Amino acid sequence: MNTEWAKRELRRFIASTAFRFTGGGFGENAAPEEQIVAQAQVIEQIFDRVIPAWKDDVSKRATSYDSWSGQREIAQRALAQLERDQELRDNLGDNAPDLSAARMHPWAWDGARSLWATGHFRAAVSAAAVQVNAESQNKLGRVDISEVKLFQEAFSLKPPEASKARLRLMPDDSSDTFRSLHEGAVAFATGCYKAIRNPASHIPLPELPEDEALEQLAAFSILARWVDAATLDTV
Repeated sequence: MNTEWAKRELRRFIASTAFRFTGGGFGENAAPEEQIVAQAQVIEQIFDRVIPAWKDDVSKRATSYDSWSGQREIAQRALAQLERDQELRDNLGDNAPDLSAARMHPWAWDGARSLWATGHFRAAVSAAAVQVNAESQNKLGRVDISEVKLFQEAFSLKPPEASKARLRLMPDDSSDTFRSLHEGAVAFATGCYKAIRNPASHIPLPELPEDEALEQLAAFSILARWVDAATLDTV
């Protein structure tokens, strides 16, 4: 996320929604309603990134006379979080790097995005798996097989055959590195679909915590990057 841009947008929104009484029990925001509504479309997406649970809080903070008071308070909290993020990390002892779903390979994140936004994390990971499979099928021109079988054949050490293209992560120089890289890709893809994707589609499972789902989504992002970057080897 472009933090400086986000902070500017939050400040603009806070200024636009500033409220003053005009007398007789009436009041108004600093900017026209249509301007605030347009800003809110962007601001709420910033909230999603900075304070994911903001929707649970916003209605509790609204007032009867100022309909934007809830969003304004969330914006103030989000701005404080962004402005003091490094200070908080340094002083609270958590200076680990962030893992952002939005920076993952688009095959994974685009598949997961809409479900992720509504908190359906396990379903979002499954949707990412479906998207990565479909994009891989498109690249290989294979709709006759999918998932584990698809990647086993895609990264096979065998030469390509008619209607059976291969994906090459490096030129075939008959080295141990070439063999290891492609056998590892097969094993990794197999694990992604057998251990992550398949159980969720076969039996009811509890919802995933967001951090665990993010780890699983990252696995499919890695696979997507390998497939996307691989050279297509055909007859």
